[in-house]
Amino acid sequence: MKDKRLKLLFASDSFKGSLSSAETAVILEKAAKEVYGSCDCSSISVADGGEGTVEAVVSAVNGRIISAPVHDPLMKPITGSYGVIDGKKAVIEMASASGLPLVPVHLRNPLTTTTFGTGELILHAIDSGYTDISIAIGGSATNDGGMGCMRALGVRFLDSFGNELEGFGRDLEKVYDIDTSGIDKRLHDCRVTVMCDVRNPLCGDNGATNTFAEQKGADEQTRRRLESGMQIYREIIKRCTGVDCDAVEGAGAAGGLGAALMVFCNGEMRSGIDTVLDLIDFDRRLEGVDLVVTGEGRADWQSAYGKVMSGVGMRAKKNGIPAVGLCGSLGKGAMDICSFGIDSLMTTVNAPMTLDDALDNAEALYYEAAVRMFRLIQVGMRIGSTQNYK
Repeated sequence: MKDKRLKLLFASDSFKGSLSSAETAVILEKAAKEVYGSCDCSSISVADGGEGTVEAVVSAVNGRIISAPVHDPLMKPITGSYGVIDGKKAVIEMASASGLPLVPVHLRNPLTTTTFGTGELILHAIDSGYTDISIAIGGSATNDGGMGCMRALGVRFLDSFGNELEGFGRDLEKVYDIDTSGIDKRLHDCRVTVMCDVRNPLCGDNGATNTFAEQKGADEQTRRRLESGMQIYREIIKRCTGVDCDAVEGAGAAGGLGAALMVFCNGEMRSGIDTVLDLIDFDRRLEGVDLVVTGEGRADWQSAYGKVMSGVGMRAKKNGIPAVGLCGSLGKGAMDICSFGIDSLMTTVNAPMTLDDALDNAEALYYEAAVRMFRLIQVGMRIGSTQNYK
């Protein structure tokens, strides 16, 4: 049979604190050519719908970044941004306007934060002519039920006296009625996709407040107050729209922003990694590929649930392509990923070392591990392949 060149596709998540997705691709290509000599290597930046999603998508499809004046979670003016591709698609990270890192540690309190800036990003995208809007809703500083975001889009939340509420977390307990008559009518012509990999309902033990509010700065008293307010908000939504947000998986994401986007913007909840892979046309890039290499900084049981490796692995498996993961470290349950299209895992750590040592030497460790990995794959090719690669 005629020899053919080995075709490799690299699609790793970033290794937080050390290597970017693009940097792993450069190192993998160098290692592959050292082992195989002649081979075809291509790469694509990927993310799972969390931090870095806009950057990854824009990089993968030669999109561009748009800046927009917005307000941060404390309603201070800042410059936010989002990505645009294909002339009509916008990709937004709510963290760009409403993320926890935007709030100084000593000011973190979900009673006093809002998603208003995220609504401003959506509005800017609509004003700019984008009708297909994907929104990554991880990393929020907020627990306002998405009221701030919706207020920026024209929804009015009213107290028992008919006064309009500002849309902070503290306003949940005051909601008495919702007026949607002023919502931006252009939303009806938009496709809104919500990148969400958590299944939390709006309220309850596993709801938005009880699961996430503490990490956003809520003490126990604040948490109880927010949960009580969220229950009031839930009932008002149910009365005004007929939707029970506690029956919707993901409604509690981003402090309830998931619920608001679904109820008021007809948003479709989708896996973050699957949305990203569709945006970057990943299936087409798999055509003719012999091996996919993916990975992340640390693999554990969570890697199998909506993370980059599981998404990439399942797409590779669907197309009959073997896939391997090269990771910084392996934790409990890491090998669960093998049920999601990843054939095996390797780690870059080659000896006992501190995390600081691993981070400081990340590039050298990754390269050495990549060479080991490709050599092992080469052995497998010699044993079982029916083709001769040169």
